[in-house]
Amino acid sequence: MLLGKHINKYYKQYWYFFVLGVAALIAVDYVQLFEPIFLGQIVDHLSEAEGAVDIAFIGSLCLKLLGIAVVMFGGRMLWRFTLFNASQRIQAGVCREMFRKSERLSPRYFHATPVGSIMSWFTTDLETIEEYTGFGTVQIVDASFLGILVIVRMFLLDWVMASFALIPMTLIIVWGALVEKFMAERWKDRQEKYDKLYDFTQENFTGINVIKAFVKETSELHAFAKVARKNQDANIAFVRVSILFDTLIEVIIAIILSFILGFGSWFVWATVTQTPIVLLGHAIALTPGELITFIGYFDTLIWPMIALGSLVSMRGRAKASLKRIDAFLDAEEEIHNASDAKPLENVQGAVAFSHLTFAYPASPEIEVLKDVSFSVRPGELIGVVGRVGSGKTTLLTMLLRLYNVPDGTVSIDGKDIMHATIDSVRSAVAFVPQDNFLFSDSVRNNIAFGAENASEDDVKRAAAFADVADNIEGFPDGYDTMTGERGVTLSGGQKQRVSLARAYLKSAPILVLDDSVSAVDMQTEEKILANIRSERAGKTTIIIASRVSSVAHADRILVLNEGAVEAFDTPQNLLSVSPTYSRMVYLQELEKEVKGGEA
Repeated sequence: MLLGKHINKYYKQYWYFFVLGVAALIAVDYVQLFEPIFLGQIVDHLSEAEGAVDIAFIGSLCLKLLGIAVVMFGGRMLWRFTLFNASQRIQAGVCREMFRKSERLSPRYFHATPVGSIMSWFTTDLETIEEYTGFGTVQIVDASFLGILVIVRMFLLDWVMASFALIPMTLIIVWGALVEKFMAERWKDRQEKYDKLYDFTQENFTGINVIKAFVKETSELHAFAKVARKNQDANIAFVRVSILFDTLIEVIIAIILSFILGFGSWFVWATVTQTPIVLLGHAIALTPGELITFIGYFDTLIWPMIALGSLVSMRGRAKASLKRIDAFLDAEEEIHNASDAKPLENVQGAVAFSHLTFAYPASPEIEVLKDVSFSVRPGELIGVVGRVGSGKTTLLTMLLRLYNVPDGTVSIDGKDIMHATIDSVRSAVAFVPQDNFLFSDSVRNNIAFGAENASEDDVKRAAAFADVADNIEGFPDGYDTMTGERGVTLSGGQKQRVSLARAYLKSAPILVLDDSVSAVDMQTEEKILANIRSERAGKTTIIIASRVSSVAHADRILVLNEGAVEAFDTPQNLLSVSPTYSRMVYLQELEKEVKGGEA
């Protein structure tokens, strides 16, 4: 049995499946041992009958064989249903646990962990564990219970012949113990190579447009061939060891079976001619029926021996897979509720940053934000501007508790977000990120994603707010149009506006737009900003912008320069107090003049 702190609880939860399954399996194993006995009795009766065959006796034995077949059929149906059902439930339970874990992990974990590794854990590793907890349980019971029963029956029939039959079992056990760890290492290496192959493939499919634009198809194909070759070599190395192990078992079994047939026939001949053979002080006397029975026992023993060999390989793979999954489930959860965390209630939208200095965990020596302090009153429309890399996006993501910040540095309505529940903090903020991620679903479902029980009118109202309603209604399928993976069927501006509609429909007290109108024209931008001013009146809205025109009508504008606050004032006052803002205004006016001259 595969043991581990993340899987043991499922054995307790589904114990009744395992009890019923193992009981049915043992019953099948026990009943099938009578088959060689009845066959041997039929052979002995026919060989001794000398023309006077007892049809009734033969018929009763055939009925018994039929009964054995019925019991075996019912038992096998039962253990297949129970044990495989349990293994599927265990796989589903671990998968759910892993998914919930992935939702609790911080962005830093996913930045440091390749997508291929995560996908491999959720697919091949889980399938390996499912295989071992289901079919592996069958092999454990058969290799132990059935194997022991057969060996006992063989010894009762003839202990010398049985001793020969034990040779393969002993060799398989020794060989399995030697190669189990080696098999686990091979499987681990195979999985790691598969992770890299998946990562490379996923990255190329995601960036296929860039590859085509730079005519890099051939070079990427060669690079893929190298990664695929390493994956192939790892698979071949694992399969080579596995096949070698299985082949050796088959050879041992075949050799012993040939000895049993050869020497068994000799012993039967000696018995028939009444010249018994003595080995190790034991006179061997085998009738033809007893030889058939013994061969039947050994034939029954072949499966436990094969199962024992297969179990070694399967257990090595399962242990390696469980170790990888355990490492994932044991990963540190950096973002969690404090012991005294309380939910935010009746949020008004006041936001305050107090001497916040922040560096990403992956590069703690680089301060992205430096002693940032400012406050936003409820209902204000705030703009955030600055050069590329000045920390604008990082600053506003602090409101979502995606990273831990020092106590007392970020608050909503005067309450420290580090001591508020994560769900309540994130519920208070609607966020439109730069990448405008859309799910592979209908436009309607993408807009309604953040609002439960949103009606059709609500969705249309949100689309109108983002000035994307006309575009959607112009699609052949309207709001039922499928966006494709990451919204591939929509233009950049349409994706931005659908993302904006999704955030608006959440109707959160605080709305954060991270450069969310950069891909639309000036006229559309003005409509959206006008809608924000009218429909978000009384609610806090913070707009990160690369164009000054996007925040020109804001109540106040925060100017960041290399992670520090350069100024925070009205647009009019900033012209005289902020060199960065003044330069941005000047460059935008110059851009308008140049475009006007070209026109």
